[in-house]
Amino acid sequence: MKFLIGMHINPAVLDALTDEERAAIGAGHGRFIEELKQSGELITTQALADPSQAAVVSVRDGRTVVTDGPFLEAKEYLGGFYLVDCENKERAIELAARIPDAAIEGLGIEVRQVMFADGQLEA
Repeated sequence: MKFLIGMHINPAVLDALTDEERAAIGAGHGRFIEELKQSGELITTQALADPSQAAVVSVRDGRTVVTDGPFLEAKEYLGGFYLVDCENKERAIELAARIPDAAIEGLGIEVRQVMFADGQLEA
């Protein structure tokens, strides 16, 4: 089963961390990635640019409308994700709990099952 493990970031929380705490988060992600590679559960992981660099695209009356910045005003935003292939939701939650961000008040980890990929419904 495939799961997206989303990492929700709050810039104010990250800004309040010390350099050592930020370094520990980075090192923790490095270890987590290596463990997932060795277990064969990692499909991919990506970090996303700040929402201020985003573009929201919509089509109205056949015209493309592009708005700079995030779609919604929010304190938190999706900062990155892991796409994993594991046995079940319980395992995906177990993996999510090992992400360093999960231990920091004000940051959140979300686990969602993939419904379809490459045009095929996931089982």
